[in-house]
Amino acid sequence: MTVQDIVSYLEIIAPPSLQEDYDNAGLLTGQGGTLCTGALICLDCSEHVVKEAATNNCNLIICHHPIIFSGLKKLTGKNYAERVIIAAIKNDIAIYAIHTNLDNVIEGVNGKIGDLLGLVNRKIILQKEFQLKKLITFAPVEMADKVREAIFKAGGGHIGKYSECSFTSEGIGTYRPGEGADPTIGEKDKRETGKELKMEFIFFPHLQSQIVEAMTKAHGYEEVAYDIIPLGNHMSDRGSGLIGELPAAMPEADFIKHIQHIFKTPAVKYTALCGKPIKKVAVCGGAGSFLINKVKETDADIFITSDVKYHEFFEADNKFILADVGHYESEQYTIDLLFDLLREKFPNFALLKTGVNTNPVHYFVP
Repeated sequence: MTVQDIVSYLEIIAPPSLQEDYDNAGLLTGQGGTLCTGALICLDCSEHVVKEAATNNCNLIICHHPIIFSGLKKLTGKNYAERVIIAAIKNDIAIYAIHTNLDNVIEGVNGKIGDLLGLVNRKIILQKEFQLKKLITFAPVEMADKVREAIFKAGGGHIGKYSECSFTSEGIGTYRPGEGADPTIGEKDKRETGKELKMEFIFFPHLQSQIVEAMTKAHGYEEVAYDIIPLGNHMSDRGSGLIGELPAAMPEADFIKHIQHIFKTPAVKYTALCGKPIKKVAVCGGAGSFLINKVKETDADIFITSDVKYHEFFEADNKFILADVGHYESEQYTIDLLFDLLREKFPNFALLKTGVNTNPVHYFVP
């Protein structure tokens, strides 16, 4: 199995097109064609993690946070990011980051938090838009099934939890083969008229090249007619944050203690209690204060996230409890999420969770 085999599977789960503009998810070092001897999963790729990977004969590190966010102009080892990259290259280790694209799928980082809290009736808080495209193509009736199957196999036709979705309508097509043409049907300099099927498919933008290639190979025509249209649809299972319900309401103080235990944090920072039981819970792993106003539009009783600034706590405005459990603490279970996904897909592959605690924040508890 190659590094690319693993990357391709992860990018089905969390398409690269879902990452935010500021992000740098993807293969950061190494080559996709390299045979993979083992993969080590971590939240942050540090020098200690690279050493751990080399010791355990893992030539792929899968991390949540990219070690490179902006371009590196030099590799002199002057900071931790440069030292990690140098160590990875010296040890011939590929680094793959799966960051905000994993945040932006309903079964991703926030879905894992939802599992830990037992949330039901889950919904995305801020749905993504302009994350889909539509392919429209045309084929003679006798060729249509072959073309349709090729597009499905290449990843076209996925809508939410449904696959092999398409729409077909019938019409009349015309064309006149010109000089140098080698038509499958028809003769040069003679207009051809015949029944054709118009087929429409939804797809993720990062699959465009492989879908077009598959369609073209399966098609019988020398020149394949097709349209690609960007869509502004909101996606119910793609976007930031997650909101759901507890199976049974809990007293506020008890729930604060509960999340302190779940996230293994010595301290939870939170706003004043609202004086009502906790039933509806909003979550966003990592820095989620950008969702505070969006959470206000819901009937959430509490919003659990991290990296909340002092003045941002005021923005909750007593509409809900705003709780900050810490950045590392909120995302630590992403390691388990990725491990379980890969173990299910590749049960016989050497897969390890890091034993290194990469949390840069320490707490003094007297």
